[in-house]
Order: sequence, then structure tokens, then C-alpha cells
Amino acid sequence: MKAFIAAVTATTLLTLSGVAKAESPVDIAKAAKLDCLACHTIDKKVVGPAWKDVSAKYKGDKGAQETLVAKVIKGGKGNWDKVTGGQVMTPHPNAAQKADIEKVVAAILTL
Repeated sequence: MKAFIAAVTATTLLTLSGVAKAESPVDIAKAAKLDCLACHTIDKKVVGPAWKDVSAKYKGDKGAQETLVAKVIKGGKGNWDKVTGGQVMTPHPNAAQKADIEKVVAAILTL
């Protein structure tokens, strides 16, 4: 019986850890402070692409973190025209927010 309980407990913990990984590690408070949520959500396109789609697009791209942080800071257009209909990524040039931008982008890339 102890072995059965241990097996069930281990399975439950592994399942829960998988669920936890599936949940977004994006700090929603930081994202809201940066106004990301005006155009993005984790799993649905709003104005800009869903963050899960961004993560999938840049999966395995070693320069993605730096590229996306620069895109958030400078703004831009052209990478997601088929999804956004040509809407621009508004710039977020506040240098004081760079650390928060880096954290949010890093979290998005883990989705």
C-alpha cells in the first residue's frame, strides 16, 4: 500500500509540475506596467500576436532575446503582418523599464 501511495504521489507531482510548466511564467504585473496587455495575451491574438506564437516562432533562435527586447524598445513593423494586418509594434523607449522588458521577453520565450 505504501508503494502504491508513493507511486500515486509521484505521478501527481509530475503531473502538477507539467501543468505548472504549461502555465505562463510571464509576470503579468510587469507586462501590465509596460502596457503589453493592451495588444497581447498569452494564447490569443489581440492586436499583436499571442505570446505563445512569438515563443514558437523564435524557438531555438539564440539571438531572439536581444532581438525582441530591441523590438519592444524601438517598436517596429513587418514581422507579423499576416497576423496583425500591418499594425505596428509601438515603441517603449523608457530606459528605466529595460530590466522589466528583458524579464517579460525572457518569460515569453519559455512558453
